[in-house]
Amino acid sequence: MLKEAIFHRPTDHFAYPSGKEELHIRIRTKKEDATSVLLLHGDPYAIEDGAWQYTETGMKKTGTDTLFDYWSAVVSPPYRRLRYGFKLSDGRETFVYGEQGYADEAPENVAFYFAIPYVHSSAVFKPPGWVKDTIWYQIFPERFANGDKTNDPDGTLEWGSADPEVDNFFGGDLRGIIENIDYLKDLGINGIYLTPIFKAYSNHKYDTIDYFEIDPSFGTKETLKELVETCHKNGIRVMLDAVFNHSGYYFPQFQDVLEKGEQSIYKDWFHIWNFPVVTEPKPNYDTFGFFPSMPKLNTDHPEVADFLIKVGRYWLEEFDIDGWRLDVANEVSPAFWRRFHAELKAIKPDLYILGEIWHDSMPWLRGDQFDAVMNYPFTTNVLNLFAKGTITPKTFAEDMTRVLHMYPANVNAVSFNLVGSHDTPRILTECGGDIHKVKQIFTLMLTFTGTPCIYYGDEIGLDGELDPGCRKCMEWNPGLQNRDLAEHIKKLIALRKERPILANSGELFFLPSGEKNHCLAYARSEGDITIVIVLNTSSQSTVYRLPAEYTASSAIDLFTGQRVQGSQSGEMTINLSGNGIVIIEMENSN
Repeated sequence: MLKEAIFHRPTDHFAYPSGKEELHIRIRTKKEDATSVLLLHGDPYAIEDGAWQYTETGMKKTGTDTLFDYWSAVVSPPYRRLRYGFKLSDGRETFVYGEQGYADEAPENVAFYFAIPYVHSSAVFKPPGWVKDTIWYQIFPERFANGDKTNDPDGTLEWGSADPEVDNFFGGDLRGIIENIDYLKDLGINGIYLTPIFKAYSNHKYDTIDYFEIDPSFGTKETLKELVETCHKNGIRVMLDAVFNHSGYYFPQFQDVLEKGEQSIYKDWFHIWNFPVVTEPKPNYDTFGFFPSMPKLNTDHPEVADFLIKVGRYWLEEFDIDGWRLDVANEVSPAFWRRFHAELKAIKPDLYILGEIWHDSMPWLRGDQFDAVMNYPFTTNVLNLFAKGTITPKTFAEDMTRVLHMYPANVNAVSFNLVGSHDTPRILTECGGDIHKVKQIFTLMLTFTGTPCIYYGDEIGLDGELDPGCRKCMEWNPGLQNRDLAEHIKKLIALRKERPILANSGELFFLPSGEKNHCLAYARSEGDITIVIVLNTSSQSTVYRLPAEYTASSAIDLFTGQRVQGSQSGEMTINLSGNGIVIIEMENSN
């Protein structure tokens, strides 16, 4: 076996408590190298005649990516402490791996092994229980619906009368959302995520002027209270967007620095390189990206931290919101996020704290900063398979296996899965207008591990290129909506709610797919229940043969209601049309 490929650390996604007095242990080996892995585990104080006493538990291979296999086991140490190692075999050689390296036989000295000194309850990652069952709907308020024309800004255009631009307005507001709650409820939505609603210069509101005021074009604080109350009465949670990495150019504290320079009491609120402050030809201060209109806040500064914590507390305490989505979260001080987490969770323990991070996010997901991050690796892999066709189903399964094994299972259960947002081209545009591909993408997202989010209008077939094209007005004329797509998504949402196994109560395993096989297949399993999802990514009809362990006398396609019959031996083959979809629940499965 290739020892250089074997990896384990007694922390993060390789060793973590998951509640119910359980510890999840994982190890990584070279792909198709080890044939069996045993977990050797016991209490560190279990010593008899000078030798450590341990139990052997078989580990299950839970996934394979392009380079590695992943093995997992669950144990329940009676005294919440553990020493453990691994016995690996490839059928030819066997050795034991521990913190001090490798040994031919299991050492008697307990110090050789990995240690989890004690599992404190505070170390258990505890995201809000309601999130894993939530279907999110992202709303860009300026473009969803105009419910109150009296608050339209100067120059507001007629709804949908022009293409979206970086600086035009159509009058969308909070009243428009309230008036369309029934639409969201009918679709099956039970969580809305609003991009920023606070006073700002732009139509997107990511350049905050006043963190304690609703933008006048969106309504008033009373309107927001009505929106939250209406949502809660209809079983819908509300998440707001916090822009704490940077302010807007017209943020009063930044204007004070522009006016007074080094004499400003706010000069240390920002990252100013030198004085006087200039914006042209390029700013001499840190910004979001390279936009001089978005000066970066110094979140390590105590006054800035106090101010922003006050912002977070205010909207939570006064309006009873259910979540904060944190913009550019990876560029904000981790010390600030830890304080933010502690103080806001003390007010509302089941508050959902979601960070916008586009890369490996494990440092933020240790239970003291965020509950989840926006799952852009999921987005990338989905687009590569269905929209762009640059990878095969086999590669997709391997890439997503790696992503799923980047984090603990209880983190994955609340990961924010999306395939489009205000920052990306519309999913229909990404798919070249192919509605069949869009249907497959939503089928995957709504039957996958994590909490799914639909970008407003994607469910009715809105198209649009990258910002500002992806921010067009919502189409409210049913005759101009793709109702077939909307009904497809509505049916998937209902199915996810009817079958909790599809909403993170069950494990997920990818099924085999050869390089030339165009089918992506995966199973959701819990106890005796197994649901298999198969997506034919080709426009040509095909047959998919289920692996032997997924045999049954019959199965029912939950999407069509038709039965799928197995052979006398129980072997099952599935006929799929081009870009076909099946979601089958196995009956009498082994």
